[in-house]
Amino acid sequence: MRWLRRLAKIFAVLTVSLLLLVVTGASDTLLFYARIARLYTEPPDSKLAMPLEDVLKKEIADTWQAPRGVGRRHEGQDIFARRGTPILSATNGYILKIGENSLGGQTVSVISKGGRIYYYAHLDSYAKGMKVCDPVTTRTVLGYVGTTGNAQGTPPHLHFGVYTATGAINPLPLLTDRTAPTLTKKETKSKNRLVSRKA
Repeated sequence: MRWLRRLAKIFAVLTVSLLLLVVTGASDTLLFYARIARLYTEPPDSKLAMPLEDVLKKEIADTWQAPRGVGRRHEGQDIFARRGTPILSATNGYILKIGENSLGGQTVSVISKGGRIYYYAHLDSYAKGMKVCDPVTTRTVLGYVGTTGNAQGTPPHLHFGVYTATGAINPLPLLTDRTAPTLTKKETKSKNRLVSRKA
């Protein structure tokens, strides 16, 4: 009978602990960290989607490790576009950080497979409603191209960086052009009907 009371006490403690986690919101945080831990077990992406939809890889001037002031080198690629151009996640993952710093201005960091962190900087603004822990796909808008941080006075651009456990790596070899979505037969027919109505 003692073991039954002991088991009941353990069950009660677990129930109260679980209830506290749910009430305080800590369960969401624990779930987020469990998802992050799982990402570390997966191999990192060998190809990344271009973070700006209408920019081709061949249009990017390779600025990796270019001198940036005294004793500093460029740890990423600058991708130029009109102010306000939507910035898409280059990979599936989770929003790790949203914030500001003196170099990057308004920034977003996404964590993905292999624990790699994808850093998006100089944002003019963030996507509405986005928050830390949110899942993202390669179709998720993170924010919009701008000139915040140390990019003030330069043409609008996205600074895109990739960070591993050992430091920054050049994202340019990993980037691939985005392809236009493939239309199904049904979508093609409805698109043709819309076109012919305009004519």
